[in-house]
Amino acid sequence: MLLPGALLYFAPLPGLAPNQRQLLAVFIATILALVVRPAPMGVSVMISMTLLALTGTVPANRVLLGFSNQTVWLIFSAYLFARAISTTGLGMRVAYLLIRRFATTPLRLGYAVVSAGMLVAPFVPSDTARGGGVVFPVTRSLALAFASEPGPTARKIGSFLMLVCFHGNYLASGVFLTSMVANPLIAQFAMKIGKVEITWLGWLAGSSVPALCSLLAVPWFIHRWHRPDIQDTAPARALAAEKLNELGPLTRAEQGLIAILFAVMFGWVTSPWHGIGNAFVALTGICAQLLGGLLTWDELIGETKAWDVLLWFAPLIMMADELNSGGVVKVVSEALFQHLHGLAWPLALTLLAVVYFYIHYAFASMTAQVTALYPAFFTAALATGAPPMLAALPIAYFSNLNAGITHYGTGSAPVFFGAGYVTEGEWWRIGFLVSLVNVAIWLVIGAAWWKLIGFW
Repeated sequence: MLLPGALLYFAPLPGLAPNQRQLLAVFIATILALVVRPAPMGVSVMISMTLLALTGTVPANRVLLGFSNQTVWLIFSAYLFARAISTTGLGMRVAYLLIRRFATTPLRLGYAVVSAGMLVAPFVPSDTARGGGVVFPVTRSLALAFASEPGPTARKIGSFLMLVCFHGNYLASGVFLTSMVANPLIAQFAMKIGKVEITWLGWLAGSSVPALCSLLAVPWFIHRWHRPDIQDTAPARALAAEKLNELGPLTRAEQGLIAILFAVMFGWVTSPWHGIGNAFVALTGICAQLLGGLLTWDELIGETKAWDVLLWFAPLIMMADELNSGGVVKVVSEALFQHLHGLAWPLALTLLAVVYFYIHYAFASMTAQVTALYPAFFTAALATGAPPMLAALPIAYFSNLNAGITHYGTGSAPVFFGAGYVTEGEWWRIGFLVSLVNVAIWLVIGAAWWKLIGFW
C-alpha cells in the first residue's frame, strides 16, 4: 500500500517541502490501507505513525499528540456509555418501546430514530456526543432486539439501522447553527470575510427544505441499496410488547443511568457557559457510573472496541492535523483554485462546493476542515462573482454533510462503524452514494429554495 503514496511523493505539487510530501504520501497510503485492509486498521495506522517518527517527517514529540485530542476520548466515552446502557437493560427497554410504537416497517423505524436524534440536535453541539452517546446505544439495542448481531445476522436489520442512523446524525448537524461546534465559526468567517450575516434562524431557514428532502430521501435510498432481510415486523412488535411486560418498572440501575445521561446532556448543552469540554463532561459521566457501580473497571478495560478505535483514530487525527498546520492542505487547495479562472460563477461555485465536499476524504474532523479550508474556499467563491449568501451557504452546509463518506470523517463515524455491522467496503460504497444524493439535493433544491426566500 506504500506504492500509491510513493507515486504521490513525485507528483507535481510546487510549494511542498520534502517532509510535507512524505507526510502526504504516508497519509494517502494509510487511507488506502484502511480501505483495502491488508492488516487490521490499528496495525496499518501504528506502522504509519511509527514510520513518520523514524523518518523524522513529524517530530517525535508531536507524533503522539492525537492521543490528547478530546474528540478521541469523547468517542472512547461513547463506547462506555453504550456498554452501560446495554448492561443495565435500559437500551433494550427503549428499543422495545420504539419497536412497539414505530416498527410497522424497518424504514419507518429508521425514520423514527433519525427524527429522535434530530430533536436533540439543537441542544447538543457535538456530532460525536449526540451520535455516539445518544443515538448509537439506542440503535445497537434495536438491532439486538431483532436478534441481529455483527456477522451472519447483521443484514437482518442491524447494518441497515447503523447506516441510517449514522447518516441521519451528521445530517442533523447541518440543520441548526448550534448542532455542530464549527457551525458558529462558519458564521463568523462569513461575516468577517464577506460581510454575510448568518443568524440562527437564517441558518435554519436555509437548511429547512433541503434538510427535509435529505431526511426523507437518504433512509429510503439506503433501504433500497442495503435492504434489510426482515420486512415483516409484526412478530417483533408482538415480542416487544411481551418483553416490556416482563421488564416491569424501571430498575434502580436504569434510574441511576438515566439521571447520569440527563446530567451529561445538560453539561453538553451548557458547555459554552461553563467552559468544560464535551469529552470531560462525558468522562465525568463515566466516573459517576464507576462510582455508582453501573460500570465496573473490568468492564471498562474489557471494552476492546473502545480501545481499538482509540489506537487507530488518534494517529489519524494527528496526521490530518499535521497536514493542516504544516500548510499542505493550503498548497493543494490553492493548486485547485488555479483551474477555476475564466469559468462562469455558477459552474465555478458548483466545482468549489463539490471539491470542498470530497476533499473531506483527507480529514478526520469536520471542525478541522472548517478551520483549514472554509475561509479559502469562501474567498474563492466570492472571487467567482457569486452572490455572497449563495457563496457562503453550500460550503457551510457541506461542512457537515461531507462527514458521511468515510468511517473516520467525524467523531461519531468510528462508533457506528466500530459496532461491526457494516463492512468497510460497504460503508464507503453507501457513503459515496449517499453523498451524491445530498450533493444533488443541496445544490439544486437548496439553491432554488434560497432563491425563493430571497437569499440571493
